[in-house]
Amino acid sequence: MDLKNYIASKKPIFLDGGMGTQLIKRGIEPGALLNLTCPEVIEDIQREYARAGSEIITTNTFILNRIYLETHNMDADVVEANRAGVNIAKSICKEGGYVLGDIGTTGQLLEPYGTYTEEQVYNTFKEQAKILADSGVDGFIIETQSDLREALCALRACKSIAELPVIVSFTFANNPRGFVTIMGNFLKDCVEKAVDGGADVVGANCGDLDPLEMAEVVTAIKEISKIPIIIQPNAGKPKLVDNKTVYDMSPEAFAEGIKKCVEAGANLVGGCCGTTPEHISQMKKSV
Repeated sequence: MDLKNYIASKKPIFLDGGMGTQLIKRGIEPGALLNLTCPEVIEDIQREYARAGSEIITTNTFILNRIYLETHNMDADVVEANRAGVNIAKSICKEGGYVLGDIGTTGQLLEPYGTYTEEQVYNTFKEQAKILADSGVDGFIIETQSDLREALCALRACKSIAELPVIVSFTFANNPRGFVTIMGNFLKDCVEKAVDGGADVVGANCGDLDPLEMAEVVTAIKEISKIPIIIQPNAGKPKLVDNKTVYDMSPEAFAEGIKKCVEAGANLVGGCCGTTPEHISQMKKSV
């Protein structure tokens, strides 16, 4: 069964959790070359998530678009790094499970706030999406999006490359006027425009909303659209301890929050920063 039909036929579906925080836990600084220089570490982390119950594994390709790499002076070949990320994830899922090609942000602002045009951003995402699709992903996840225009560029790029399901996930904060991104895009506008652009799944990840607050996001999305919803919160709100960002929500508390998200109507659930295979395992048991 292809991923699109699988999403339509099953609820809930369990994704994986954080990658960067798992690397740091192993004493490895997250970077653009790890798929090439430390593939066994990436594979080990993803295998732990699969054993914990993840039905979908996300490729370690979040920052691997050309604009991000060039503006952050990262000496990585876009094709090789993305292809390696897909191959590692596919090696974990060779006996079942699905692979999502992970697309993040460019790390740059669009005009007039920055120097990049929508066409430039679209082209860099199209390049990455083609590499991911040619390497054999089952779908795309465009995540941690704070600029609706950039997210729509990525969505348009993915839809132009392959007839694969596309997930679009935004990062929201809660203010008196509702859920909003740091670029001032409100949830209603994000959901409506993503759906109009052809997104197969829409939702939220990361940010400073804990799992219980994410359940409120699910409720808000369901009032706007009937397409499947994805939720991947952090392991609680980020805290600064000894100049380091930490996430200290226990797997049990995280799982209870995810259970509320599913009860509210979330179709795909997983974790973001600070979550571990233990969080995913407890989440699956609880739900």
